[in-house]
Amino acid sequence: MKKTKLLFLLLPVALLLVYCSDEPEQDDNSGEAVTVAETTGASSTEALIKRGEYLLEIMSCHDCHSPKQMGPNGPEIIPGKGLSGHPADMPYQAVAPSSLPEGAALFNATNTVTQGPWGITFSANITSDETGIGNWSEEQFRKAFTQGKSKGMDNTRPLLPPMPWFNFVNISDEDLHALFTYLKHTEPVKNVVPNPIPIDEL
Repeated sequence: MKKTKLLFLLLPVALLLVYCSDEPEQDDNSGEAVTVAETTGASSTEALIKRGEYLLEIMSCHDCHSPKQMGPNGPEIIPGKGLSGHPADMPYQAVAPSSLPEGAALFNATNTVTQGPWGITFSANITSDETGIGNWSEEQFRKAFTQGKSKGMDNTRPLLPPMPWFNFVNISDEDLHALFTYLKHTEPVKNVVPNPIPIDEL
């Protein structure tokens, strides 16, 4: 009889302990899930930016879009000017078209101006500033990059040489998204690049 009474007394206590021990585990797990999700999201964006930076470098975008200065080992990107295009305050002395050999093109010292049979083009600002692509949508970027549309807009002029947009027609959606994400996270550089000059105005 005593054993039976003892069993009845201990049973509620055991149930209470089980209930109490279960509750905190549920709260802890849900808290951990939120933390992991937030961390995963941040890591994903970081990885996307890194991928975009890698693509930009192997595609040699700095060659034309970043103004250079001569260093001990050759041309170097001017600090603080990366991807900002041809400097608005840097004049360019056009060459008479008749003095260029047929089919030839001429680059200036900073590699941001090109003169050829089409006229003169100035490398675009592709930083995150509003004078660059700061206000662009990803769809605009896609049209510019894969269809050669100026500013990625319909009914505009085509992108001019030396922009090799036709090489990127088959870029994957993932790579294009990574490239766009990286450019949107670049240091903004305010620089209004001059408009191209057609050959008949030289």
